Amino acid sequence: MKMYLTKTPPIIQKIFKNYRWRFSLNKKEIYLTFDDGPTPEITAFVLDELQKYNAKATFFCVGKNIEKHPEILQKIISDEHAVGNHTQNHLNGWKTENTNYINNVIEVEKTLDLLTFKTFKPHLFRPPYGKIKKTQAKKLQNLGYKIIMWDVLSADFDTTITKEKCLENVLKNTTNGSIIVFHDSIKAAEKLKHTLPKVLAYYAEKGFVFKTIT
Repeated sequence: MKMYLTKTPPIIQKIFKNYRWRFSLNKKEIYLTFDDGPTPEITAFVLDELQKYNAKATFFCVGKNIEKHPEILQKIISDEHAVGNHTQNHLNGWKTENTNYINNVIEVEKTLDLLTFKTFKPHLFRPPYGKIKKTQAKKLQNLGYKIIMWDVLSADFDTTITKEKCLENVLKNTTNGSIIVFHDSIKAAEKLKHTLPKVLAYYAEKGFVFKTIT
């Protein structure tokens, strides 16, 4: 049995109102996000697909992957996408002591500062697995971070569902202002490569604009 929701209920968004779950219902805008990269084989595919539609997105990068593939980070930035922090080692906040968690986040920031000569300042944070303690979130917010969650989960990471189900998850739940989660990772590759081009084509035809989170 799956242990996640493909559509975040309004009650959860209301309880955790200090986190960003979605944007305006009044505008035909969609916010595509990609977690866990950069990954050479997958992130390059994503960037190519986005370019076809002049679509902008937000990449929540894992620090250790940035260190391995700094050239992909530079490509993300040069293509005018946004970059967010996804911890150095993809930590589960519920299982991590607070000081270690915050330091892990700051480690990513230092890497980004080094690679971009401090010309790019991250201020977006997404907790891996969506799991973060209130105390951790408050500390990060005090440091200037915005906690970015989502209202649509593609579940491209789930090896037990089909690629068709992954596409259905997105098309069934996306509305104006939705923040959608994909993963530019090897694990998600098959479903992502099936779903992303179809999502871009479908919503572009309906007049939606794909925007970065700021």
